[in-house]
Amino acid sequence: MTDPRGFLKVRDRELPPNRPVEVRLRDWKDVHEHLQDGQPYLKEQAGRCMDCGIPFCHNGCPLGNLIPEWNDLVWRGQWSDAIDRLHATNNFPEFTGRICPAPCESSCVLGINQPPVTIKNIEVSIIDEAFERGYVTPQVPQRLTGHTVAVVGSGPAGMAAAQQLTRAGHTVAVYERDDAIGGLMRYGVPDFKLEKIHIDRRLAQMEAEGTRFRPGVEVGRDVTWPQLQARYDAIVIATGATVPRELKVPGKELGGVHVAMEFLHQANAVAAGKPVAEQITAEGKHVIIIGGGDTGSDCLGTALRQGAASVTTLAIGKRPPEDRPAHQPWPTDPILFEVSSSHAEGGERDYLASTVEFLGDEAGNVRALQLATTQYLSDGRRVPTPGTEREIPADLVLVAMGFTGPEVDPLTAQIGIELTPRGLVTRSDDYATTVPGVFVAGDAGRGQSLIVWAIAEGRAAAAAVDTYLSGSTELPSPVTASTVALRP
Repeated sequence: MTDPRGFLKVRDRELPPNRPVEVRLRDWKDVHEHLQDGQPYLKEQAGRCMDCGIPFCHNGCPLGNLIPEWNDLVWRGQWSDAIDRLHATNNFPEFTGRICPAPCESSCVLGINQPPVTIKNIEVSIIDEAFERGYVTPQVPQRLTGHTVAVVGSGPAGMAAAQQLTRAGHTVAVYERDDAIGGLMRYGVPDFKLEKIHIDRRLAQMEAEGTRFRPGVEVGRDVTWPQLQARYDAIVIATGATVPRELKVPGKELGGVHVAMEFLHQANAVAAGKPVAEQITAEGKHVIIIGGGDTGSDCLGTALRQGAASVTTLAIGKRPPEDRPAHQPWPTDPILFEVSSSHAEGGERDYLASTVEFLGDEAGNVRALQLATTQYLSDGRRVPTPGTEREIPADLVLVAMGFTGPEVDPLTAQIGIELTPRGLVTRSDDYATTVPGVFVAGDAGRGQSLIVWAIAEGRAAAAAVDTYLSGSTELPSPVTASTVALRP
């Protein structure tokens, strides 16, 4: 184990500083400065790991990351072994170490009465150090099985499934309707949270291993699902949950009211140097963001970098507590008030704010929002309180209320995929859909969730596909399709 008395000698949780706000708002680069080898407090933070008899961080992490083991290896400076242990359960720690909310830290045993171990930062430091030292190399399969697999969707679930299946010896092609691979990591997550070099260098490894990528191809339109079935021995649906949740209030059709992902997709494309006609921009505008989650935070940081006159984030619910509430005990993942890097950069946050109506000008563009204070009814519904209406100015409104499920029209029309009552793709515990040879992983079958769940399901679905094609598998299967997150 690490230093047996480490958690007693180093009681403070220490993270690397972020770049100054006035500096980072002038570019799209990562806001964080990650710890590197040779910096003593990285070793000290790894040494705080208690190597518990029952490490609940394993349970908090859907991937089952071997956290105490690689904490110990970082403490000892054994970086090659550390990345081997990390890659044993996680294909892409450079993604999870940057954009996963780290439920592992919520279940850290040290977190019962001290600040938890900085697991997420240690994780990203391991992979960054591994790339710098040349430890991340292609793992080319020793033999090919002769089987072919199509993975539809190139987000974290699709990428994880594709890499696992390629390493098992199958010939894998990944289809993506956007012009570049990466899914929402490419065009949904801003560079200040995940610079795209991290995606590109992992794609280079996957291509060297034999995975084939087909960007700019929309399955269901450019190639039909039956054509895919005829061409491949198995299909993995990893299209994500991309249908945005609507805000059904008067005025939603006004100019200047957009779903968040439309705004973020264009901003990410422009940051990558790609032309975007009539870009939705926040420059000089009073921006209202409806939704207080990660997507809303991404919109906030993007709007500030574009030069918004003001940005206000609205949340319909109460302001979460700063400390773990009694009804969300350890080791569950509690809902707490969080200050993201974007929130630290500026903008206002308004809670108990129910949108009643979008108000427009004579040209048909939004000019203001009518809000009311939220009240909670006995049945749990949240509704506007009569008599509390007020107006706030708005030139651009971004609706960041999450997603309801996958786009399924071509699936149901072309191959008769069955759906759940929630509109998700129906699947068994081994990720099989109701159509033989077709599997589903990630948000398309699970619903909107975390990147760490997407990777875990991609790995598990790959094991199921390998079993379907070969009769057995040696690929790890971290979770079944019915596994749920540890959240109250």
